[in-house]
Amino acid sequence: MKLTKESIKHNASWKGYRLPQYDIDAVREATRTAPTWLHFGAGNLFRAFPAVLAQRMLTAGLSDTGVICCDGYDEELIDRCYRACDHLSLVVTLYSNGTINKEVVASVTESLKLSEDGTRLSEVFLAPSLQMVSFTLTEKGYVIQNDEHEFLSDYAHDRDNGPEGCRSFFGKLAALSLARCRAGLPPLALVSLDNCQDNGIRLERAVRYMAQAWQEKGYITEDEYFYLIKKNTYPLSMIDKITPHPDTRIADKLEEDGLQNARPFVTAKGTYAAIYVNSESPHYLLIEDAFPNGHPPLEQCGVILTRRDIVEKSAMMKVSTCMNPMDTALGVYGCMLGYTQISAEMKDKELVNLVTRMSEQEAMPMVADPGVIDPVSFLHEVLGERYPNPFLQDSPQRIATDTSRKIAPRFGVTLYAYYNSTLPAHRATKLVYIPLVLAGWLRYLVGVDDRGEPFELSPDTNLDHIRSLMGNPKLGDEVSEEQLYPLLANRYYFGVNLFEIGVGETVVRMFNELNKGPRAIRETLRRYCGEEKQEEWIL
Repeated sequence: MKLTKESIKHNASWKGYRLPQYDIDAVREATRTAPTWLHFGAGNLFRAFPAVLAQRMLTAGLSDTGVICCDGYDEELIDRCYRACDHLSLVVTLYSNGTINKEVVASVTESLKLSEDGTRLSEVFLAPSLQMVSFTLTEKGYVIQNDEHEFLSDYAHDRDNGPEGCRSFFGKLAALSLARCRAGLPPLALVSLDNCQDNGIRLERAVRYMAQAWQEKGYITEDEYFYLIKKNTYPLSMIDKITPHPDTRIADKLEEDGLQNARPFVTAKGTYAAIYVNSESPHYLLIEDAFPNGHPPLEQCGVILTRRDIVEKSAMMKVSTCMNPMDTALGVYGCMLGYTQISAEMKDKELVNLVTRMSEQEAMPMVADPGVIDPVSFLHEVLGERYPNPFLQDSPQRIATDTSRKIAPRFGVTLYAYYNSTLPAHRATKLVYIPLVLAGWLRYLVGVDDRGEPFELSPDTNLDHIRSLMGNPKLGDEVSEEQLYPLLANRYYFGVNLFEIGVGETVVRMFNELNKGPRAIRETLRRYCGEEKQEEWIL
C-alpha cells in the first residue's frame, strides 16, 4: 500500500479506509481551470479540517472543485506530504472510546510553493471563479513588526520598493490581490482560519500596513488601496480542532495495514509531520458571512456562517475562557511536572482543579454567550471528553510552544474585563487561578522542573527577551516586585499592565512560592488547588 492515486484504485488493499467517492482527475481539471478556493498553510490543521470539508462537499456533489494549497514557510511539507503522495492525505480520527477512523482525502488538487510557483499563483488570483483565500499561518505568521514596531527586514524591503519583486508573504499576497484589482475582477474573501483571537483583524492589518505604505509612496492609487482593504473582506472566524503532532502509535497501526512511508519526520524548520494527520473528532468552525464573490457551500457541511458579533463572542468564549487558557495552564505545568501527554494530566486532580476553577469561577463570568454554542457545554466537552482522550497524544511540550505570543489574547481580555467591572465580586485582586497560571509560566521560564532538574523549553522566539526582563532568576531565588515589574507591566506580553489592574503583586508572590526549590510547584498546587483549600482561597 502506497498513498498514491494508482494504489487506492486497488480497493481490496485499502480495506477499512474511507476512500474518495468522486472522480479525482475530473475534480483536479475543474479546479485547474476554474479554481474557487486557495489556501495558504500546508500544516496538519489544514489537512485535518478544511481539506476534509472540501472532500465532504465533493462527496455530496455540492461542489465540483477542490482546494489548492500553497505554503511559504516550510516548503519541505509540499514535497514530502503532498507531491510525494499525489497530493493525497490520510486523516486518522481518534475517538475517546478507542475507535479509529481512517480516510484518504483527495480534495487538495495542487500543492504550490510560494518561492517557486508565483506564475501559477498569479493565474489562480486572476481566475474570475476564485471566491475565497484562506490561511492557517499560526499566530506568529501575522507578525510583520518587531517589539519596537519596526518592520521586519523583508517587509521593510517590500514597503519601500513596491509591489514588484516582493520578498515577504504579505507583500506577495497584497501584490497578487493588486493584480486582480487591476484586471477588473471581483474582490475576494481573505479568511484566516487560525486559532487566535481577532484572526481576521490581524490578517487585514498586515495587508493594510503594506497597502498604506505603497499608497503613500505612490505605488498604488487611492482606488486600488480601497479595493485591497475595503472591497476585499477579512471575515473573522472561530476554528477549533485539536490536531497534535503525528503519533508514532498511529504509524505502527498504518504499517501493520501495509502502508509504506508512514513514519513521522521533522523538517529542517522543525515541523513535525507525516503523510498522515491524527486528530480528534469534535470540531467547530464559524465564519463571518462576508463573501463578496460568493463562497463554497461550507454551511452544508456544518460550518456556521453568521454575523460578525456572534463569531467574536464564540472566539472569545474559546480563546479567553473555555479552552485556550486551559491549554496554557496544562502546557507549562505539564512540562514542569514531567508529563508528556495532556490526557495523563487529566488524571492529576490538582491540575484538573486548576483549569476547571480558572474557567468556571474566574473566566466564565466575563464571557458573553454567543447563542450558537453553549459555553458551559463546550467547557464540559473539553474537560470531560477532549482533554482526557488517551488516544489523542497531544503533549504539553507542543502546547507550550510560543507561549509568549499567547498569554495576552488568552488572559489579557479577561483581566481587562475585571479591571473595568463595577461589581465588587469581579475585582481582579480576588483572582487566584489566573494569577497562578501566569506565575506558573514565569516559573516555567526558569527552565528547571519540579525535581530541580533542567529541562528543554519549547521553542519561543521571545525567550531570551522575556528572561532578561525577568532578571534571569534561578531556582530558589526570591524576586521582588521591582525585579519583575519590567515584564509584568509589559502589555505586549500580557495585554495589560498586571500591576495597574491589581494582579502583579499576586503573580510575584505566587512565583516565589513556586520557585522556592524542588517540589515547591506540587506543594503550591496543593495549597491553592486541593479540595480542602478551595473555599479558603476563593474568599
